[in-house]
Amino acid sequence: MSNIQSAAKRARQNIKREQRNRRVKSLLKTSIRRFEEALQSGDNEDAQNKLYAAVRQIDKAAAKGIVHKNNAARKKSSLSRKFNQQATG
Repeated sequence: MSNIQSAAKRARQNIKREQRNRRVKSLLKTSIRRFEEALQSGDNEDAQNKLYAAVRQIDKAAAKGIVHKNNAARKKSSLSRKFNQQATG
């Protein structure tokens, strides 16, 4: 533990932020996984609902700075492409 009070506070804040970021990242990965599972099942309506939920989680993570905005755009594009390929063909 640090001897300086401000460094100790900074360490506590970093731990809180790390836990918060880990939670959001976990929710993000879970929503993407649920979308991909719905896509595999072949139910397009359910997959579309899961896609909307996943895109919303991606946008939230990008807004909080947990993933970079370009990373978020790439993820959304990839998921949309998968859904459109499944729906059309």
